[in-house]
Amino acid sequence: MNKKFRKIALVGKHRESAEAKAMVALGAHLLAAGHEVLLPAATAGKIELPGAQACDPEKLAATADLLIAIGGDGTMLDAASLVAGSRTPVLGINRGRLGFLADIGQADMLPKVDEVLAGNYQEDQRLYLEVSLSSGAKEKSLNALNDVVIQRSETGRMVDIETTVDGQYVNTHTGDGLIIATATGSTAYALSCGGPIIQPSLDALLLVPVCSHTLSDRPIVIPANSAISLRLARSPRGNVPIFCDGHLLGNMGENQTLSIRASKHRLTLIHPADYDYYRMLRSKLRWGDSSRSNREPTT
Repeated sequence: MNKKFRKIALVGKHRESAEAKAMVALGAHLLAAGHEVLLPAATAGKIELPGAQACDPEKLAATADLLIAIGGDGTMLDAASLVAGSRTPVLGINRGRLGFLADIGQADMLPKVDEVLAGNYQEDQRLYLEVSLSSGAKEKSLNALNDVVIQRSETGRMVDIETTVDGQYVNTHTGDGLIIATATGSTAYALSCGGPIIQPSLDALLLVPVCSHTLSDRPIVIPANSAISLRLARSPRGNVPIFCDGHLLGNMGENQTLSIRASKHRLTLIHPADYDYYRMLRSKLRWGDSSRSNREPTT
């Protein structure tokens, strides 16, 4: 048994029968191999896994050597939030529909996890964003692995978002909203709005307008160490909601500032030894399905 990953936390949507069954199967397998298995307290009370230890979710990262997320990319984002600020790595078992972050399929779950626990794996570091919404002395903060989304709150009404980068005015984006995405999040909402795919090892951020009123307002790639500041130049009735990885940070009014910068902390993602980022993109985005041949080139 690899001592590096002795204590393993399992997280997932235990209310979903498929995820619950996968969690029980993997947990029993890990316990039989001599690992300690930790479950969030709410999950431990809902599934039958004798020998597993219930743990406060806020203490999982400090207690576990590895966190395994079972589900889709939403579950992976929740897992990333749990380990933010720690060095606990995350491994994903894909039970979702698409899954750019969770690598291991259900059919290969047990042998692939065994390979990882034996020390046969890859790892990479992913950027977090620190996001704060301030109004005078009051401030709300969240982390984001994928993206920050500013969007209109009313159908048929546009929002004007004034953007500065490192103190320099960029543009006032007029439309349905604006996405600030990491390289990890470039394959999420930003991609559907016309943004490019950024290879995760590249330290870069994306500014992607959502349904811009001006067709020349295009996505911009900027350095990851940039300091981004956003204000509402004009908003429809009511405030504009701000979402970090799908979680509501708050509602921004015209007298508030949204600040975004790269966190000093990184997420460590664990991948199987045969992980190939470009192969993953071909599979998830179905590249080549309509071509005469989707064979890889021979050498």
